[in-house]
Amino acid sequence: MNRRELIALVGGAAAWPVTARAQLTQKIARIGIVSIGGSTADMMGPLPPNRTVRAFLRGMAELGYVYGRDFVTEPRGTDGIATVAELAAIHVDVIVATGGGTALSVLKQATTTIPIVMTAASDPVRQGFVQSFARPGGNFTGMSMQTLDLTGKRLELLKELVPAAEVVAVLWDSTDSDLWPTASAVGQARGWKLLSVEIRDVTEITAAFKTMLNASASALLVPASGLLFSQASKIVELTTLNRIPAMYELRAFVDVGGLASFGADIDDIWRRAATYVDKILKGASPAELPIEQPTKFELVINKRTAAALGLTMPPSILIQADEVID
Repeated sequence: MNRRELIALVGGAAAWPVTARAQLTQKIARIGIVSIGGSTADMMGPLPPNRTVRAFLRGMAELGYVYGRDFVTEPRGTDGIATVAELAAIHVDVIVATGGGTALSVLKQATTTIPIVMTAASDPVRQGFVQSFARPGGNFTGMSMQTLDLTGKRLELLKELVPAAEVVAVLWDSTDSDLWPTASAVGQARGWKLLSVEIRDVTEITAAFKTMLNASASALLVPASGLLFSQASKIVELTTLNRIPAMYELRAFVDVGGLASFGADIDDIWRRAATYVDKILKGASPAELPIEQPTKFELVINKRTAAALGLTMPPSILIQADEVID
């Protein structure tokens, strides 16, 4: 290349449109994804099978982001919870993490600088992830799921589904320690007999069902704590095997054969998480992004499961349902 050609090339580059030059130098954001709702393999790429991660990517697309051009994801699923801390080590730009206390606690210990967007933490203030809803004050922000606030409504729906149930078991674990006191208070106020069934490890789930049967429990309430949500298929299988009608917090349990769920629309929450990521990538501090609460709730009924359990669905339940799986 001669001197004249070199001058022409440099001059031409300087004359490129600003947007074209910006695209060549634009950094591709790396977004960590932590979800206990499936395997890491199901969360990979621009079109993952995992429905909640897909909802997040849809939210990013609605904001104008293109996978591979503007960002890529680094997922960790149920099989990768032990490696969640690696996301801090590889210096992702932001992490979108499920509300399960265990995963969030790991992230809290792993980093104080990488922004964490929570997808539906049960009570982020009590759990110590943020200072307040209005001003989180650290590297955590995102959404709360109102787990405790809706406990009474779930119990009411369960009693409506199974009116003959004299004893209702409440399955809970230490990552959601306020669940049982809240449920117990509701039961006492309404004169219902509730049975506390606490587990500390996934290996205790099978024994927990034996405890329910020994106490003649004929209905079950299951929250979506990190430990229980990660074992959704196993819990649903045991409710079917032992013929115990159950009300769950999230529809993911119903999707794998559970009877009914009432709670926040988790897909909508993951989609809305994209707005937090957008603001953070544009320079906003998570410490100053207020915690939001869900605005969409859904009652999902599985009529096939009801039929298998010999239950007749009350019209009052069916008319309230947002979705009925036939």
